[in-house]
Amino acid sequence: MLVELAIGDAYGAGFEYAAPEFVRRGNTLSGYVQHPRHRDVLPGRYTDDTQMSVAVAEWLLGGTLTREDLAERFVRAYHRDPRAGYASGFRSVLDRVNDGAELLATLRPGSDKSGAAMRAGVLGLLPDLGEIRRLTTLQAKITHDSPGGVAAALGAAYAVHYCRHRVGPVAGLPRWLAENVPAPAPYGRWTEPWRGKVGSPGMHSARAAVTALARCRKLSELLADCVAFTGDVDTVATIALAAASVSGEYERDVPEPLLVGLESEAYGRAFLAGLDGRLAERWGLD
Repeated sequence: MLVELAIGDAYGAGFEYAAPEFVRRGNTLSGYVQHPRHRDVLPGRYTDDTQMSVAVAEWLLGGTLTREDLAERFVRAYHRDPRAGYASGFRSVLDRVNDGAELLATLRPGSDKSGAAMRAGVLGLLPDLGEIRRLTTLQAKITHDSPGGVAAALGAAYAVHYCRHRVGPVAGLPRWLAENVPAPAPYGRWTEPWRGKVGSPGMHSARAAVTALARCRKLSELLADCVAFTGDVDTVATIALAAASVSGEYERDVPEPLLVGLESEAYGRAFLAGLDGRLAERWGLD
């Protein structure tokens, strides 16, 4: 799961809010691309979407499952491996705090953007839907304590649960989400297919990911579809590939250049695969 979502994140990062023509020309899955403006995000490097998902995974595997412990893990993950991709305001906070307590004391968590949704997928591995809701809401409220921020995170986590536990056919995911995670106004409905550019609200990314998940059946097709929306496509791809990676309906055909081109540094592909192995031992991954 973490390897696949990191590939989605790193590939999408090359196209995030890029011009539509750049996306149309470059979205070939033949390799990672350099973003035309964000020169600090190198091709094949993942961003905050994956780093914060790693922190959530480590929290699930060995934490006390409190907001204080998760905040500590957010700070620890960033300080051991500072990287680009974070929103400038949040990154400046991470740069100056030393621990989770300082982070919680500093944040003003009213945003409706996608930060809570991008990292929520791993929570969907849990077998109990009530526990998924509790922990997803808890983690969302650290940074995105708003109706839209929480609903987007629940949508991302529930999508993984739906796919992993074979709740129904993937095509039925939008309707199931509509029954279990009411979409707050003014973000539209889960059952309404997303069209066009993905904006900054988390519900935009979550709805676009669900749209792509419901209509694709190959990881390669899904990744290209997520990026083709334009806008905040690295988050769309992160959410979608997390769910598709545990679905029995999806063909695991990640293009070889993207698999081998994913970063291989200390917290790169091998590290992510190791965490996936631990998640599989605990909750099972197909």
